[in-house]
Amino acid sequence: MAMMYSEKVMDHFMNPRNMGEMEDASGVGTVGNAKCGDIMRIFLKVDEDGIIQDVKFKTFGCGAAVATSSMATEMIIGKTVQQALEVTNKAVMEALDGLPPVKVHCSLLAEQAIHAALWDYAKKNNVTIEGLEPPVDDIEEIVGDEE
Repeated sequence: MAMMYSEKVMDHFMNPRNMGEMEDASGVGTVGNAKCGDIMRIFLKVDEDGIIQDVKFKTFGCGAAVATSSMATEMIIGKTVQQALEVTNKAVMEALDGLPPVKVHCSLLAEQAIHAALWDYAKKNNVTIEGLEPPVDDIEEIVGDEE
């Protein structure tokens, strides 16, 4: 069964933005999905004003997981850590012009990896980010029966 991906998903899959690692990251978050074996790691560089100057990602997973990581990183560069927290998986999906239903979990992975990186940053710098929850290691903990 062929899945239809939007041009934006294909573009971010073929030409991912911000792929790679960051040596001196202010925060790093890793989230996986045991069910499909995807792993996403997000690196943040945050300046003293709490602005995200740079983001990198490493994703082990399907094309949709790569595309959502790429789009999510684009959406939080230049934002404050507080604004980054408000980038939801739905916002990422909308920015990509949608995802096939079986791939929605990929966008959740991106959202949660950002949250995990923000959590790491907040912990290292004794900063409180309003509304930030402790990260999950596996998104199955939050997806549950949604699939």
